[in-house]
Amino acid sequence: MHPKEFDLNLLKVLDALITERNVTKAGQQLSRSQPAVSNSLHRLRDMLSDELLVRGPSGMTLTPRAEALRAPLREVMTLIDERIFQEASFDPARATGVCRISMPDRLTLAVIPQLSKRLAKMAPSVDLHLMTADRRHAVDLLEQDRVDVALGWFDEKPKHVSSEFLMDEDLFCVFRPNHPIVKSKAKFNISAVLSYPHLVVSASGGRVAIFDELLERYNLRRRAQISVSNYTAVPNLLKHSDMIGVFTTLASMVFERAFGLAKRRVPLAVGKIATNMIWHARSDRDPKQAWLRQQLRDVYGSL
Repeated sequence: MHPKEFDLNLLKVLDALITERNVTKAGQQLSRSQPAVSNSLHRLRDMLSDELLVRGPSGMTLTPRAEALRAPLREVMTLIDERIFQEASFDPARATGVCRISMPDRLTLAVIPQLSKRLAKMAPSVDLHLMTADRRHAVDLLEQDRVDVALGWFDEKPKHVSSEFLMDEDLFCVFRPNHPIVKSKAKFNISAVLSYPHLVVSASGGRVAIFDELLERYNLRRRAQISVSNYTAVPNLLKHSDMIGVFTTLASMVFERAFGLAKRRVPLAVGKIATNMIWHARSDRDPKQAWLRQQLRDVYGSL
């Protein structure tokens, strides 16, 4: 008989018969009826040209062929159970490879330092590859399997992309501590904020960001005196000018604590900016990526 013609389901029956040496008990182990197991034994005898089990004075005994098959068959069944039927596991302490994450530049300021500390401690041989991308590009990166997970504000996403809410952020005006808007006796309102030139950070390299999209709802605009594609130059530019930057909670917190800038909540009802974590549905059950997603949840829980 050609190996391709062999019914692999019979391996389970043969393993149970060799272990139990009893048709009824083998059926109980497999949750099958005694006639069904007897029929499988008949097929196995025909296929292997051997009786496999024969009746002796003290019950069924194994033939030399069945005895020779016992150990290798048990190894095969154990391997199948471990590799196919048991859920895969991930040991970060022994793992290698790369965790690939996409997020807008504003999130890297607070998230990446905390995440890198966790990886260094828990998964020292796992590297971190970060790609900064806006929300539209981030979905493309997932589709192309270039990143494992993406963080950001996603107003739309394909059906085959899984999503999880992480945090709601507010918008804050950020400026130097002795900025004229602070010294002024005038009310801190949106008119005052828009009367000053602004520093805009746009990953696409344009002159608009989330705040500009929200201003449009009120038919308002701001003057972008300088626009940059990342946050590297933001602290120095704001410290030495009268420009104002409008950033989300986490970025504003870093600018205040690490660089001594001042911040005030945007004086306009613009709602919350939701930060979500998204990943491709194909990795829902991937143990390594599930572990990475849990680390990101823990980082956000500590912020």
